[in-house]
Amino acid sequence: MYVLRRCWQRYRTLGLLATLAIGSAWVFRQTDGAIVFEIYQRVSVPFESDQAREQELVNARVLELQQRLVEVNQENLQLRELLDYEPQVQQDPTFAPVIGRSADRWWQQILLGRGRKSGLAVDDIVMAPGGIVGRIVSVTDETSRVLLISDGSSSLGVTVGRSREMGVLRGKGSNRAIVEFFEKLPDVKEGDAILSSPYSQRFTSGLPLGTVVAVNLNASPAPQAEIEISAPLSSLEWVMVYPKPSVPLPTESAEPIDPLGESLQLD
Repeated sequence: MYVLRRCWQRYRTLGLLATLAIGSAWVFRQTDGAIVFEIYQRVSVPFESDQAREQELVNARVLELQQRLVEVNQENLQLRELLDYEPQVQQDPTFAPVIGRSADRWWQQILLGRGRKSGLAVDDIVMAPGGIVGRIVSVTDETSRVLLISDGSSSLGVTVGRSREMGVLRGKGSNRAIVEFFEKLPDVKEGDAILSSPYSQRFTSGLPLGTVVAVNLNASPAPQAEIEISAPLSSLEWVMVYPKPSVPLPTESAEPIDPLGESLQLD
């Protein structure tokens, strides 16, 4: 007993340290080092820079938005299944050179160096970098004539990308066009993107047309917005031609009504 007491007094400190070391090693192994990491985080918080904290907040926000995007995509898929929706398949375009343009009809029509032999047909969609150019109105074996969206006789059903407001785009003989809306107080503002309408019979839905540069809600007979056409209509040299969309036409009951109260068939 006396020997044990003397050993304890002599090696007490060493024994406590050994016990503490063994216990710490056991805890570290059982928690896979989590407790050490947590202690480090608590101790290092006062020494972290503001930039590091801001970056952490940004990363958390990005993660949140990614999760929301996944949820929205999932909801979108479910809605498509409920509506039995089949997305339109965009075929490969035919590239065609612009070979003719009259000075007095500069903003009305262009002539393409491709025609029936290249597979082009009336009502095919003509596009350029930036968006819609127009549609083919006549073809020969070697050429095609295109009615530009800037022509005063051209009309096209459109929608506001942000708010989904519907209207009709009409050309002004320049790189600007006018959109007349169906609603008396449409939700539209400068900077909004204008796209082809889901109700359009001649153009695929969602094709870009331009950007709103001015809004006049007091215009008569309907509220208007002036847009800047995004395709470079004044300097076209080559265009892309897509086949006209093979989608079911809207029924008569689904035809929109124009601001004058008459049935309107959208192009």
